[in-house]
Amino acid sequence: MTTRNGSAGPQQFGNAEANQRFLDATGALTAGVDVLEIGTGTGGMLHALLQRGVRAQGVEINEALIAESRRWFGDLPIVRVTGVSLPFPDASFDLVLSFDVFEHIRDSDAHLREVARVLRPGGRYLVQTPSKWPNTVFETIRWKSVTRWRDDHCALHTPGQLRRRLEAHGFRARFFDVPVVNEFFREKVRRHLGWPGVLLVSLANPDRLPVGWRTNLYVEATRRGQP
Repeated sequence: MTTRNGSAGPQQFGNAEANQRFLDATGALTAGVDVLEIGTGTGGMLHALLQRGVRAQGVEINEALIAESRRWFGDLPIVRVTGVSLPFPDASFDLVLSFDVFEHIRDSDAHLREVARVLRPGGRYLVQTPSKWPNTVFETIRWKSVTRWRDDHCALHTPGQLRRRLEAHGFRARFFDVPVVNEFFREKVRRHLGWPGVLLVSLANPDRLPVGWRTNLYVEATRRGQP
């Protein structure tokens, strides 16, 4: 199997290079932390965390992706879930991660309640999710429809909306400046928008925009206590 950029390995759904850069920028992966990844996909990030010596656990809703992750990385510690409920006791983790997941969760309030529940006081939720308006434009062009993609990307937020939602659940939000334009990003644009999209990225690189106008939001949400 190859990734979407043509290299050998499991299929890559998100921008792993940018996501890793975000993790490094937060300084959250310190010795002894307990980490939960929500939406492990084909297992690349969870495997990388374990390789770094972090105590990490994953959950995934798609049984086929769990099987694929274990094909590539062996018996990864992944629990299959069927909804937003997390099968862990209160205050189990110092760090919860989700990359390209939040926008798919219809009941984002229930999701955030669960994240707050399993985090220890002062724990952090690190979120990467597409920003609402750039993604609305991209998906409308990609699907050639203003409605077909909305069931899948059902919880898109602007930066302000995401900050307010996190704060309502007892989190303090901090946005990070994370460059995303790399080989993976350009290939995704080329695949869905063709050469006009590639040209647009070269002329108006989204990494040069203010953080609030970026295509992707990277947020460190620190748990202040129960909402």
